[in-house]
Amino acid sequence: MAQICLPEKPGQHSTHNIYFPWQEIRTFPNNLNDYKVNIGGTEEEVEESQKVELNHITAPLVALKYPLELREHSFPRSHHFLKSALALKAEVIQATWMKNGPRVSNPTLYVGTLGTAFMCFKAYLTTGSKQDLIDCCDIVDSCCAAAMTVEQNVTFLRGQPGIYALGAAAAKCRHDEKRLNFFLNLFDKVASQRVLSAGPAEAGHGLTYELHFGRVGFLYAALFINRFIGEETVPWCTLGPVVDAVMAAGRAGATLTSSPLMYTWKGTRYLGASHGLAGILHILMHFPLNKADHDDVKGALKYLLRTHYFRGNYPSNEHNTRGDRLVHWCHGAPGVAITLCKAAEVYPEEEGFRQAAIDAAEVVWQRGLLRRLGLCHGVSGNAYVFLSLYRQFGSKKHLFRARQFAGFLHKHAHHLIANGEMNGGDHPFSLFEGLAGTVCLWLDVTRPDNSQFPAYEI
Repeated sequence: MAQICLPEKPGQHSTHNIYFPWQEIRTFPNNLNDYKVNIGGTEEEVEESQKVELNHITAPLVALKYPLELREHSFPRSHHFLKSALALKAEVIQATWMKNGPRVSNPTLYVGTLGTAFMCFKAYLTTGSKQDLIDCCDIVDSCCAAAMTVEQNVTFLRGQPGIYALGAAAAKCRHDEKRLNFFLNLFDKVASQRVLSAGPAEAGHGLTYELHFGRVGFLYAALFINRFIGEETVPWCTLGPVVDAVMAAGRAGATLTSSPLMYTWKGTRYLGASHGLAGILHILMHFPLNKADHDDVKGALKYLLRTHYFRGNYPSNEHNTRGDRLVHWCHGAPGVAITLCKAAEVYPEEEGFRQAAIDAAEVVWQRGLLRRLGLCHGVSGNAYVFLSLYRQFGSKKHLFRARQFAGFLHKHAHHLIANGEMNGGDHPFSLFEGLAGTVCLWLDVTRPDNSQFPAYEI
């Protein structure tokens, strides 16, 4: 495996005197080939023709600093991605499940054992392997048994609804009506909580609204069930009051801003996908809103567009004092880009959303080759931006870029993590910080028309 040469630090000799602080701290320079417009043919012919082209910003620096092998880097073919994904899946299962048996300390999705079950479910959807579905169900059962030992939470990422939603989907795929009804009944108990539909006039009963810990995280779990079990499995009469509560809170929170909707998390107006406005709007756009609601969602999206930095990235919150640094799904252009893809689908008459999504994806291409691995704040999550644009706009350029990011991990991640140049995460085998998320990415680049960012796209 070739050694990646890092950009020089301040004070070191540099022939071109080019130094970007964000590269040294957070990212590798993107020296990957970019897409050539006028090509066609088979996958093998496309891959061969894509060699030896650098982007215009990094070319002068890369030409001197990088060996030819890296400058000609191209992604593996689909069957190699699939083979590697299945091998890595086995490692994740061994590390997170087989080693500990049925004992589960963290049964939730984000960095817990349920993330392994989700990875197995995605592998089943990709390959049809019955063993992957069995493994998913076994892990979900243990997570369900452990669910009462952890703090109650209403979201897909951090709470019991994620366990019940994934359990129901897997049971449906196994044609197991008894298990399906078991998990749906557990989900219904969460859905019946009055706190979910409590509005701002009731102080919201202390429940937040964002994706990670709040109400739209519950709404995503319901969308997941309805996708895999059938529409109206979780009926609109249950979900409508929650959507109304989210809309009402957004209007109440927008009184001191120029956006028609605004939310706070821990006292701060966050803008990104995980804790902020972009994530909330993304989920709201999946529901049958009335005209007034649609108008406010569109207005909030247009407000979000106005917040971007000079170089095109998006701040983590309205009053970000740390500057233009975070190019993550959770905070920054990647999560916003995926939301804007959905906006371009829901509001095709608003031409600005399409271009804004493309512009945000350009930020990810230039600055998103992070020194981290995972979905939440790493290369794996950033690659999904290009898959989203490919699905929405049919752009071969963005599919190529997704495969380039995935190929970078395929070729270099093990070496970079081993020598400390890439952070493998505090939970190195987990879904959102570690290798389980990389497995999902590699599986999705083999079936890009059906790809989905875990726990965000549906």
